[in-house]
Amino acid sequence: MIKKIVPLAFDSFGVRSMATFVETSDLKILIDPGVSLAPLRYGLEPHPLELQRLDETWETIKQYAEDSDVLIVTHYHYDHHDPNHPELYKAKRVFIKHPTENINKSQKSRAAFFLEAIKGLPKKIEISDGNTFLLGKTRIAFSKAVCHGTNPRLGYVTEVSIKSNNEKFLHTSDVEGPSLEEQIKFILEEKPDVLFVDGPMTYMLGYRYSFKSLEISNNNLVKAMRETGLQTLVLDHHFLRDLKYKTRIK
Repeated sequence: MIKKIVPLAFDSFGVRSMATFVETSDLKILIDPGVSLAPLRYGLEPHPLELQRLDETWETIKQYAEDSDVLIVTHYHYDHHDPNHPELYKAKRVFIKHPTENINKSQKSRAAFFLEAIKGLPKKIEISDGNTFLLGKTRIAFSKAVCHGTNPRLGYVTEVSIKSNNEKFLHTSDVEGPSLEEQIKFILEEKPDVLFVDGPMTYMLGYRYSFKSLEISNNNLVKAMRETGLQTLVLDHHFLRDLKYKTRIK
């Protein structure tokens, strides 16, 4: 069974992150152990309260990382991993987005830096893209590399599904929607009970995120609720950066 699902640092907490801890009957898993702040948000630099939240949530992430058996890095943006703290990965089983395939230049460089930083520390490092792993009674499945957003400009990510007994949790990483067929396909195939979605990037609506992409994302989220038996849906991360987020979802 899935005993715990704990959001450790999310945009609704005042930071940039989607760090999530999952405990099953026989495994403790931490997805995307990183946190950051936007250098500017609506023309404003980080508020002292945001700096405080950054410190607090990072301490929480470190505590949960120490207690985890598995660490997962879905991609190499710094709100999803922190290469400056390689000690987090010591003696852990680590699943990573492929560092050289389906990756843009920026993330490829960051991946190489990260792997050099943690070299020799993890118990084992494995490529996640499109693979499924059985650890004891816990099944961890990863999507194929899907776009970070509506196109490959920002690179690719892997979505994560965790199953224990007949319970499933799914974490979308940074799909910015889901607005693409390959992004929603994994969700519909996995049929999670609990779904954490980073949501459409509506704070850039009409600029870097189109009204059409928002419409498709809305439709896909409705489809997920109707076709998967979903019990709990959490929308956060990109979506909660929009001051008008409550009006964006139908």
